[in-house]
Amino acid sequence: MKFRTSLTALAMLPILAHAATDETGLRLAKQNACMTCHAVDSHVVGPSFKAVAARYKDDPNASAVLYRKIRMGGAGVWGQTPMPPYPQASDQDLHAIIQWVLAR
Repeated sequence: MKFRTSLTALAMLPILAHAATDETGLRLAKQNACMTCHAVDSHVVGPSFKAVAARYKDDPNASAVLYRKIRMGGAGVWGQTPMPPYPQASDQDLHAIIQWVLAR
């Protein structure tokens, strides 16, 4: 019985890690003011995070592209509304947020 319980616990680790990533990504997006202009499922000022994930799903450089866009700002990809740069966000936060967004 002890062995079976251990296997069950091991099988649950990816599920628990995904839940922690979701919780952390959302928390960091809120802390870094991403939710001011974005939402998970709907367009606000900028595109939804699900729309961003869909647009970049086949791009092997998606993480680097999104990192540059967030860090330096930009416009034209989703319309004329510019995205301001976020130089104050830490690299660690940005990478975690990007991983979370691309997992939508």
